[in-house]
Amino acid sequence: MTECRKIRPADRYAGKQGFTYDAGIARESVGANAICMHLLTIPPGGRASAHKHATHETAIYQIAGRSVMYWGDRLQHRMEAEAGDLIYIPADMPHLPFNPGPEPCTAVIARTDPNEQESVVLLPELEALVP
Repeated sequence: MTECRKIRPADRYAGKQGFTYDAGIARESVGANAICMHLLTIPPGGRASAHKHATHETAIYQIAGRSVMYWGDRLQHRMEAEAGDLIYIPADMPHLPFNPGPEPCTAVIARTDPNEQESVVLLPELEALVP
């Protein structure tokens, strides 16, 4: 039987991208079939590895702080975000987010995969393209 569930993020996990996430809605926590939603706090100066999510889309709501994300085939585009901004990342889009500081950056991240780490593809060849 499927039922509604309420959870509080209590568990943390290390993503392949280099960030630590507060686990939320996922296959593992509630049996989700097509969505996940987690909390992410990036410390000042924190930076992800260049990566993409090969098979799913990402939606982000930035709660606090500032962030910068480089995106595109060669990470040639730059996007700044602050509290209150919504960000969309299409499936298979290379990106590299970081927090320029001076305060933590917190966001709610939702993806169209119940276990978002399954389709993470690291792109080390793009790392040097971002200062």
